Amino acid sequence: MKILKQVHHIAIICSDYTTSKKFYVDVLGFEIIREVYRKERQSYKLDLSLNGIYIIELFSFPNPPKRVSKPEASGLRHIAFGVDNLENTILYLNQHHIVTEPIRIDEFTERKFTFFKDPDDLPIELYELNNA
Repeated sequence: MKILKQVHHIAIICSDYTTSKKFYVDVLGFEIIREVYRKERQSYKLDLSLNGIYIIELFSFPNPPKRVSKPEASGLRHIAFGVDNLENTILYLNQHHIVTEPIRIDEFTERKFTFFKDPDDLPIELYELNNA
Protein backbone atom coordinates (compact mmCIF):
# COMPACT_ATOMS: atom_id res chain seq x y z
CA MET A 1 0.00 0.00 0.00
CA LYS A 2 1.31 3.41 -0.98
CA ILE A 3 0.76 5.76 1.96
CA LEU A 4 2.92 8.79 1.11
CA LYS A 5 1.71 11.26 -1.51
CA GLN A 6 4.42 13.95 -1.66
CA VAL A 7 6.98 15.90 0.36
CA HIS A 8 4.91 18.39 2.35
CA HIS A 9 7.66 20.72 3.59
CA ILE A 10 11.21 20.95 4.89
CA ALA A 11 11.65 22.44 8.37
CA ILE A 12 14.76 24.55 8.98
CA ILE A 13 15.81 26.15 12.27
CA CYS A 14 17.92 29.26 11.81
CA SER A 15 20.14 31.10 14.26
CA ASP A 16 19.48 34.62 12.88
CA TYR A 17 15.91 35.00 11.65
CA THR A 18 16.42 38.30 9.81
CA THR A 19 19.48 37.01 7.94
CA SER A 20 17.86 33.70 6.98
CA LYS A 21 14.58 35.34 5.95
CA LYS A 22 16.51 37.71 3.65
CA PHE A 23 18.53 34.78 2.23
CA TYR A 24 15.56 32.54 1.44
CA VAL A 25 13.20 35.32 0.28
CA ASP A 26 15.37 38.05 -1.26
CA VAL A 27 18.23 35.93 -2.62
CA LEU A 28 16.72 32.52 -3.40
CA GLY A 29 13.31 33.91 -4.35
CA PHE A 30 10.94 32.01 -2.07
CA GLU A 31 7.53 33.62 -1.56
CA ILE A 32 6.12 34.20 1.92
CA ILE A 33 2.89 32.30 2.56
CA ARG A 34 2.56 33.18 6.24
CA GLU A 35 4.74 34.67 8.96
CA VAL A 36 3.82 34.43 12.62
CA TYR A 37 5.54 35.20 15.89
CA ARG A 38 4.85 32.65 18.60
CA LYS A 39 5.34 34.62 21.82
CA GLU A 40 5.24 31.58 24.13
CA ARG A 41 8.21 30.08 22.24
CA GLN A 42 9.97 33.36 21.41
CA SER A 43 9.98 32.01 17.89
CA TYR A 44 9.12 33.10 14.38
CA LYS A 45 7.59 30.61 11.96
CA LEU A 46 7.84 31.52 8.29
CA ASP A 47 6.12 29.38 5.65
CA LEU A 48 7.75 29.73 2.22
CA SER A 49 6.68 28.58 -1.22
CA LEU A 50 8.43 28.15 -4.54
CA ASN A 51 6.33 28.52 -7.69
CA GLY A 52 3.19 28.30 -5.57
CA ILE A 53 4.23 25.08 -3.79
CA TYR A 54 4.81 25.07 -0.02
CA ILE A 55 8.43 24.02 0.49
CA ILE A 56 10.13 25.44 3.61
CA GLU A 57 9.05 26.05 7.18
CA LEU A 58 11.67 28.41 8.64
CA PHE A 59 11.86 28.62 12.44
CA SER A 60 13.77 30.82 14.82
CA PHE A 61 14.37 29.80 18.43
CA PRO A 62 16.44 31.52 21.10
CA ASN A 63 20.01 30.15 21.10
CA PRO A 64 19.62 27.03 18.94
CA PRO A 65 22.64 24.70 18.96
CA LYS A 66 24.97 24.79 15.96
CA ARG A 67 24.80 22.15 13.25
CA VAL A 68 26.88 19.36 14.75
CA SER A 69 27.96 17.34 11.74
CA LYS A 70 29.01 17.47 8.16
CA PRO A 71 26.78 16.09 5.38
CA GLU A 72 28.21 12.57 5.51
CA ALA A 73 26.87 11.92 9.04
CA SER A 74 23.62 10.02 9.63
CA GLY A 75 20.46 12.05 9.15
CA LEU A 76 19.42 14.70 6.67
CA ARG A 77 22.33 15.35 4.31
CA HIS A 78 21.15 18.35 2.29
CA ILE A 79 18.26 19.89 0.41
CA ALA A 80 18.37 20.18 -3.38
CA PHE A 81 16.70 22.44 -5.93
CA GLY A 82 16.50 22.08 -9.70
CA VAL A 83 17.62 24.96 -11.91
CA ASP A 84 17.45 25.55 -15.66
CA ASN A 85 20.99 26.91 -16.08
CA LEU A 86 23.58 26.12 -13.42
CA GLU A 87 26.21 28.61 -14.58
CA ASN A 88 23.72 31.52 -14.58
CA THR A 89 22.48 30.53 -11.14
CA ILE A 90 26.04 30.37 -9.81
CA LEU A 91 26.77 33.86 -11.22
CA TYR A 92 23.63 35.19 -9.54
CA LEU A 93 24.60 33.65 -6.18
CA ASN A 94 28.18 34.92 -6.48
CA GLN A 95 26.83 38.44 -7.10
CA HIS A 96 25.09 38.08 -3.72
CA HIS A 97 28.42 37.05 -2.08
CA ILE A 98 27.43 33.40 -1.83
CA VAL A 99 30.29 31.01 -2.49
CA THR A 100 29.53 27.84 -4.46
CA GLU A 101 31.62 24.73 -4.83
CA PRO A 102 33.07 23.85 -8.25
CA ILE A 103 30.60 22.34 -10.70
CA ARG A 104 30.48 18.54 -10.70
CA ILE A 105 28.95 16.12 -13.17
CA ASP A 106 26.55 13.39 -11.99
CA GLU A 107 28.19 10.18 -13.21
CA PHE A 108 24.83 8.53 -13.93
CA THR A 109 22.78 11.34 -15.51
CA GLU A 110 25.69 13.45 -16.81
CA ARG A 111 23.95 16.55 -15.43
CA LYS A 112 25.74 19.37 -13.68
CA PHE A 113 25.38 20.15 -9.97
CA THR A 114 27.02 22.15 -7.20
CA PHE A 115 26.60 22.98 -3.53
CA PHE A 116 26.52 26.13 -1.41
CA LYS A 117 25.48 26.85 2.19
CA ASP A 118 22.71 28.83 3.81
CA PRO A 119 23.55 31.30 6.62
CA ASP A 120 23.67 28.43 9.15
CA ASP A 121 25.88 26.18 6.99
CA LEU A 122 23.00 23.96 5.83
CA PRO A 123 24.22 22.42 2.55
CA ILE A 124 22.04 23.23 -0.46
CA GLU A 125 22.48 21.48 -3.80
CA LEU A 126 21.64 22.99 -7.18
CA TYR A 127 20.99 20.41 -9.89
CA GLU A 128 20.67 21.41 -13.55
CA LEU A 129 17.43 19.99 -14.92
CA ASN A 130 18.36 20.15 -18.60
CA ASN A 131 21.57 19.01 -20.23
CA ALA A 132 23.09 22.08 -21.83
